[in-house]
Amino acid sequence: MPVFRSARQSDLAVIVRLLADDDLGSTREVVSDPVDMRYLAAFAAIEADPNQLLAVATDETGCVAGCLQLSFLPGLSRTGMWRGQIESVRIARGHRGSGLGSQFIEWAIARCSERGCGLVQLTSDKARLESIRFYEKLGFVASHEGLKRNL
Repeated sequence: MPVFRSARQSDLAVIVRLLADDDLGSTREVVSDPVDMRYLAAFAAIEADPNQLLAVATDETGCVAGCLQLSFLPGLSRTGMWRGQIESVRIARGHRGSGLGSQFIEWAIARCSERGCGLVQLTSDKARLESIRFYEKLGFVASHEGLKRNL
């Protein structure tokens, strides 16, 4: 039975490896021992912010098998509705197709509901076609066009 929980600093090395374990992530992430200081600084900022949750999914052996980040966003539109933003979702290759990802996303949605969010949103790189199909099966709709600008 998987367990979903807040990430600990001791999980960072595994989380970074998960983030780097695909064609896109391998060009964006730095896998090193010890963990790059930038990840440690980001973890500290996430942990200190009550509107951020870095979470992991552990498998039946207690090993980290997935990660995601939840951001709880206040807003004025839609009568001051809060939104849940799901990002950086990764499931270890050996656990893909097992249902772990679906369970993890449903767990994240429940956290958003508990926080009073009126909707949950996420983005996925257009090159991640399997991921997009996965989210659509969970009821997510491509209702908006997302744009990004690197700084």
